[in-house]
Amino acid sequence: DWSSDVCSSDLVLEQRHRQLASRSGGVLLIDEPDALLESLGGAPQWLAPLAGVAAQVSVDDLTRFPPPPTGGRASSVLILLGDGPEGPDVVLIERAHKMRQHSGQPAFPGGVVEDTDAGVVAAALREAEEEIGVNADGVRPFAVLPELFVPPSGFVVSPVLAWWAEPAPIAPADPAEVAQALRVPWQDLINPAHRVRVRHPSGYVGPGFTVRGLTVWGFTGGLLDRIIALAGWEAPWDTSVIVEVDDSPRQ
Repeated sequence: DWSSDVCSSDLVLEQRHRQLASRSGGVLLIDEPDALLESLGGAPQWLAPLAGVAAQVSVDDLTRFPPPPTGGRASSVLILLGDGPEGPDVVLIERAHKMRQHSGQPAFPGGVVEDTDAGVVAAALREAEEEIGVNADGVRPFAVLPELFVPPSGFVVSPVLAWWAEPAPIAPADPAEVAQALRVPWQDLINPAHRVRVRHPSGYVGPGFTVRGLTVWGFTGGLLDRIIALAGWEAPWDTSVIVEVDDSPRQ
């Protein structure tokens, strides 16, 4: 059974995450990295490069903003990878447009680690279920990337990579928080025609994607950009294309 290889419980996942000598590196949540796909119950070969990313990536590979030595609010996001109707994909949400923060912004499902959570993996799974109805029983977490700092919010975020072994319909549980849930094909994100740089009124400039009528940017866009590059999927794209973005709440 997959759980004996991937880990028998959320507690074991969290213990393995904490075994890192430094929180600046990624960690695989399985005993034998070479047996990743078999351990995940027959996951497809395209997933294999991400195991290498998780095992080798450092915080400096992903961001210019390492977490502070102390402080910050512990959070996690679920990077849920599946085989969808249009091929390999990743689950994103679009935040509600009247939210006070990150209004209308595409994001990974996720949120704050609560006291009742076993840790970052459990928190990511709980948030995905609460936000868009992801059934945790059909999800196989296989890695936790290095903690990343989000300066505007003060969040210290642990990205959890997971294989969606048993996909099921997803939809916003609360329209006041989530406008829509999407399965975005990796081929759309990798397509150079969909790659842009975004500019925010705050002065922020960073990588982004124009897919499914949305502009993916900020923390999510930056992390997708780095995953694509580190997994060896990146194709040359025109970095001179600038898209203006604004996440002010709509009236």
